[in-house]
Amino acid sequence: MESLDWCLIQPKIELHAHLNGSVRDSTLLELARVLGEKGVIDFTAVESVISKDDRSLVECFRLFDLIHVLTTDHATVTRITKEVIEDFASENIVYVELRTTPKKNAVIGMTKRSYMEAVISGLKSIDSVDVDFIPSGKGRQNSSTALACDGMSNGTVRKKIYVRLLLSIDRRETTAAAMETVQLALEMRDLGVVGIDLSGNPVIGEWATFLPALKFAKEQGLAITLHCGEVPDRKEEISAMLDFLPQRIGHACFIKDEERIKLKSSKIPVEICLTSNIRTERFPSLEYHHFIDLYKSKHPMVLCTDDTGVFSTTLSREYSLAASAFGLGRKEMFELTRSAIEFVFADDGVKISLREIFDATTKNFML
Repeated sequence: MESLDWCLIQPKIELHAHLNGSVRDSTLLELARVLGEKGVIDFTAVESVISKDDRSLVECFRLFDLIHVLTTDHATVTRITKEVIEDFASENIVYVELRTTPKKNAVIGMTKRSYMEAVISGLKSIDSVDVDFIPSGKGRQNSSTALACDGMSNGTVRKKIYVRLLLSIDRRETTAAAMETVQLALEMRDLGVVGIDLSGNPVIGEWATFLPALKFAKEQGLAITLHCGEVPDRKEEISAMLDFLPQRIGHACFIKDEERIKLKSSKIPVEICLTSNIRTERFPSLEYHHFIDLYKSKHPMVLCTDDTGVFSTTLSREYSLAASAFGLGRKEMFELTRSAIEFVFADDGVKISLREIFDATTKNFML
């Protein structure tokens, strides 16, 4: 694998990151130990899974299940949001779209709105970097110059990270529940919510169930990204999703034949998650990954992490993997991530700032 040094220093854009899948292992261990002491879970049964870096597919699903048990109260949601954004900022990610499914927990009075308010509280609690999450003109903004790397600022300007939020519709939800999520997204636009994601178990649910809510979201100006083509034998759904013309799609592992032609002609950007696709056995190895086909055909795409915690990765590591597996150098990787500026669900002012960040570091990577 290529050295992580330049991958870490390079400014990066993260467009496919799930909040609950990006929790630190140390935080999961702490939370699990507390619940173990309370008798809610068997800590000894999950400790080894949390501590592993190379989890099997079965172990990844076990960890997902555990995370859902551990992250069900407001304080924990606030904490993990804070930590996830701090971790992204620490590796020079300058813009991130964080996606999460608003959850309900009647036992503690958690509603979809209060869940998202806990996420917002997490963003507000970060003091190690400047966090810009409120769209321009919608409220208070940090005034610091949007510099990404310590080397650029000579130690005098704090790092800044742009954060925007995507509300996820889970494929287990009903049409009414999906519409509720879209309505919440519209109500929280002034707090950095910019779009809707469709995600969850790809073999559950029908496209027709979510289409009314997604159509309404699009009509109201919310951006849409869809988990698409995650599993084989969903040809009709894939075709319908591409016909819907979302602004982006995630994974696209099993888009073949006519649908692949449709994808390439539409130029819908693809969110690529290499480690995730290997760990979830979408591909036997990177040799068979569709990254290189999309790259050679100059199809718009962006490297992402999916779930940094569950899959034990970072965006810097994903860049290193791509560089090593597909023979790409600093220049190619820099150009790849800079092109993602055009795919972000933020306003033009943010895109201008991001271009300035990348332009200021061009000489370091265009070798």
